[in-house]
Amino acid sequence: MNRKTILTCAITGAGDTASKNPNVPVTPKQIADDCIAAAKAGASVAHIHVRDPETGGISHSTEHFREVMDRVRSADTDIVMNITAGGGGDWIPDANDPTRGGPGTDIQTPAERHAPIQELLPELCTLDCGSLNFGDMVYINTADWLREHARLVQAAGVKPELECFDLGHVWFARQLQQEGLLDDDLLFQLCLGIPWGAEADTETMLTMKNKLPTNSNWAAFGIGRMQMPMVAQAVLLGGHARVGLEDNLYLSKGVMATNAQLVEKSSGIIENLGSSVMTPAETRAFLKLRDPSTGKTAGDVAALETAGGVA
Repeated sequence: MNRKTILTCAITGAGDTASKNPNVPVTPKQIADDCIAAAKAGASVAHIHVRDPETGGISHSTEHFREVMDRVRSADTDIVMNITAGGGGDWIPDANDPTRGGPGTDIQTPAERHAPIQELLPELCTLDCGSLNFGDMVYINTADWLREHARLVQAAGVKPELECFDLGHVWFARQLQQEGLLDDDLLFQLCLGIPWGAEADTETMLTMKNKLPTNSNWAAFGIGRMQMPMVAQAVLLGGHARVGLEDNLYLSKGVMATNAQLVEKSSGIIENLGSSVMTPAETRAFLKLRDPSTGKTAGDVAALETAGGVA
């Protein structure tokens, strides 16, 4: 078990959840405010999508991401920022012509997915590692698209969080590493409970963990009612954890949650198991992330100090 646990709060997601829980943030200001509230509640990392402020639906707008980032960075509360780069992969066949995408289809090229990352340079971004029957749609990530996307993230100097929704995704991440498209000290997110990917249970989490490359860092989450059980299981297996309204809308049965409440509840679980939540500064040092205030990584600072320079 880790003595220190990275706790990510996935703030809003892209699904049709705002109509189900009024606490789901929609506008850039609301999303930024929830990032700050999650930080004050003890989260290490904020994972963000953005939404169309008018409809609450999917948005890939770099300007919306920029507003969230600017608002969070100008606040007096620190948190590591993790921008999604996994949007634009939704495929729903047209009922009349299944060779074409129908209503709800949302496809972006790797370059389009990467645009907010390249522009804003967050500490972390997601890199999904395969395709999936995602509920009633198909989430598309072809192998060559992922290779192109991995090259773009690597060139930007942003650390990818490798999101794996099934065991084959871990396999493909190992392939990307062998091809030199992922740098050392890999960070995985095991995404459990999404129909029809990996199930949210101990056996599945342990199997995926055991297939990770040596010396990888990893976290896991479960959706819905399995969110808190998977927090506990991940911590006991030596991993890190994620909670938030992207994955679960309830604090308890019938009680709508806020992001801050989910962070507080999961922090209590982590502490009761004998671990503690990493601060954002500890997280940057542990994962060797770029410090947004200086543009340097912990490794850069150490190298300068060793050489007698000024960090």
